[in-house]
Amino acid sequence: MTEAVDKILAWYESDNPGVKTNLARLLYHGKLGGTGKLVILPVDQGFEHGPDRSFAVNSAAYDPHYHFQLAIEAGLSAFASPLGMLEAGAATFAGKIPLILKVNSSNLLFPQEGPKTQAVTATVKDALRLGCVAVGLTIYPGSIESYDMFEVAREFVSEAKEVGLPTVIWSYPRGEDLSKDGETAIDVATYATQIAALLGAHIIKVKLPTAFVEAPDVAEIYRKGQVKIDTLPDRIKLVLKAALGGRRIVIFSGGGKKSDAEILDEVKAIKAAGGNGSIIGRNSFQRSKEDALKLLGQMVEIYKN
Repeated sequence: MTEAVDKILAWYESDNPGVKTNLARLLYHGKLGGTGKLVILPVDQGFEHGPDRSFAVNSAAYDPHYHFQLAIEAGLSAFASPLGMLEAGAATFAGKIPLILKVNSSNLLFPQEGPKTQAVTATVKDALRLGCVAVGLTIYPGSIESYDMFEVAREFVSEAKEVGLPTVIWSYPRGEDLSKDGETAIDVATYATQIAALLGAHIIKVKLPTAFVEAPDVAEIYRKGQVKIDTLPDRIKLVLKAALGGRRIVIFSGGGKKSDAEILDEVKAIKAAGGNGSIIGRNSFQRSKEDALKLLGQMVEIYKN
């Protein structure tokens, strides 16, 4: 055991040994094992955006085994994906990479004027059957369907805890009254982080926040309290405070396609602010394998050092 991992496991005061063991499996796997940092490969984009938008730029990525191999060769902390993709490689790669089962998904064929929501597509039993270390699900704070999504999250968190599995919550603000800029606004990001933490998430995944403030009253609070939000590390520190005063693991998504330099600058900001790591999908598997391994290796080195 390392001091970094011991400190993180101590945050989860109410959890049973099974949950803590699976958190430890994540935190001790791969090139970042023992550091308290995580880099996770998520591949749910085939469901969320469609296979051609996701994989046509790198046709090898249509094959689920490609993603298992990429995560393993890069020495990543875990591989997260919906049911079908994990089932396609769970036996071949058993024990070689921790798996996170994504249990809900949306799709772009759903009417865009419809409510922002997700369908449940897998169960906690599926996660156990596949040997997963955690279950993951998305909530959309701000959506007209958000209360139902919170109740689904509560049920998954409770059921997963009972069988010793941690829960990862993708907390993505999205809704009818939120502006587009508001989806990544700093005040909305902290709110989304707090909601996920209060729902019982062990690991919270959020987008990197911008300096935009959606709510005028919060902008005034920041101004009067001299709350620093000018730099990305400042904003990440505020997000971490919203995660129960820094007592929950928070990882940040890579978002849409970016240059290597942009991604590495973001990783440096996450590291400088004390964040727990990155979960990076399109910016890895939409590159050639050689380029992806190079980029992921550079990210790992930043977090290690």
